[in-house]
Amino acid sequence: MRLTAYTDYTLRILMYLAVQPERRSTIAEIAATYDISEAHLTKIAHRLGASGEIATTRGRGGGLRLGKPADTIALGALIRRTEPDMELVACFGGAGSCVIDETCVLSAVLQEALNAFLAVLDRYTLADLVAPRQRLAALLHIELPAQRRTA
Repeated sequence: MRLTAYTDYTLRILMYLAVQPERRSTIAEIAATYDISEAHLTKIAHRLGASGEIATTRGRGGGLRLGKPADTIALGALIRRTEPDMELVACFGGAGSCVIDETCVLSAVLQEALNAFLAVLDRYTLADLVAPRQRLAALLHIELPAQRRTA
């Protein structure tokens, strides 16, 4: 199974924002960091804004930030929403063009595998993906504010 570029870019935007939730980021800086088209990211950011995962602010000083806590953004639900279909094989769509459709075990096995794939994703949130925050920030060239030390 292969996720679409749309889902990949959705996850990349969210991870970038989750590494630095206190700061607004721009489409241009996210696109430059990942070497991805700004036009593609703009479309995705618009949809993420409409669904509430990110908050967008226009104008000077504007940008993107997470719209809800990273630990409330469930990966399974996000991927179900961003993938156009989960048809691993044509018969999942009810095409009925397979001559062994009546007795096929393969479709049941693949459906079970898909369910297992999604069940694993359901156990994780965006917060889990960005747990190595310091290392991700370094790789994404994000300067994090110095952490305060308590006495």
